[in-house]
Amino acid sequence: MAMIRVGLVGLGEVAQSIHLPVLADQRDRWVIAGVHDVSPSLVSLVTSEYPTAKAFESAEALIASPDIDAVFVLSSDDTHSRFVRAAIEANKHILLEKPACLTVREIDELLALSKDYAKTIFVGYMRRYASAYMAAREELPAHGDITHVRIFDQISEGRHFLKKSQNVLYPTDIDPAILASGGRERDALIREVVGQDASADLMRAYRGLTALSSHHISAMRGLLGEPQRVVAAHRTNGGANTSVTFDYGHFACLYDAVVDDLGLFDAMIEVRSNTRRVRIIYDTPYIRSLPTRLEVTEAGPLGPVTKAFGPLYGDAFSNELETFHRHIAEGSKPLTDLADSRADLALMAEIIGKMRESGGN
Repeated sequence: MAMIRVGLVGLGEVAQSIHLPVLADQRDRWVIAGVHDVSPSLVSLVTSEYPTAKAFESAEALIASPDIDAVFVLSSDDTHSRFVRAAIEANKHILLEKPACLTVREIDELLALSKDYAKTIFVGYMRRYASAYMAAREELPAHGDITHVRIFDQISEGRHFLKKSQNVLYPTDIDPAILASGGRERDALIREVVGQDASADLMRAYRGLTALSSHHISAMRGLLGEPQRVVAAHRTNGGANTSVTFDYGHFACLYDAVVDDLGLFDAMIEVRSNTRRVRIIYDTPYIRSLPTRLEVTEAGPLGPVTKAFGPLYGDAFSNELETFHRHIAEGSKPLTDLADSRADLALMAEIIGKMRESGGN
């Protein structure tokens, strides 16, 4: 099996809790060859824990290094386009944490740059690689028989789970000028979508769509295909909570997202026909190998009969990286690539448009 030398740009929460441990577990596939972060303390921590990891002074130096085969772009969303562009120009394989970018414009520029690109560009929508999700694809009613879809996210931020389970370093040594510059760049990109006059709650709603909600928007499209349109969208709780109705012609898909500080995680996708219900149930991804579950309920002569798959302990992030490695080895095309992510961002922009109609700017 080919060994791939990985360079990680960004060593924050997701790198420490997920990507670095998975890469180390899959040591027959990957070598952690290089790291970079704007926090010196994070670089020191990771290089001390992973002896093969060389510290690079800049993201650009890591990306350009001949000792790196694949670049993991795990940095803040506003930097994604810049680092992916550099990795394409350096002819590297790329794993890009979601969201791929913050605007359709950025994606279109990257798609133009990567036309006929021979290396793999893989966007990390790990819920689409969860065992329950993959099994559900074989259990769905025929598309023409679907009568209703319901998707739900009750989510608390990762710190609620990680502080109780892992020793993640949240750095305090990042240059304030870097943080301020990144914040301005992020806000400028978001305002391209939500409008220059957008309120703080609409800004927050879009950040939620591109962050936590993006997983289920992508998963919805992977299961059901493309919706015809966004019928309605509304935001509450200062933009932290969103409700969206997607039109699939003969059925509607209702999506609700609730973000709070309760410290609970409750996420599911439910697809119904008149006689069948398929439900995918997710636990928090911040703690590796928590099970996903799949329940299939059918009408029977004595009443509904439910069969359960799992609990399925196959880790979604591990499945994701195994799939990424297979695409590199085979030269095959990922399901979650830049073009696929463009469809997500276009839907999010349409959602924002409906929010402006229903709730002003």
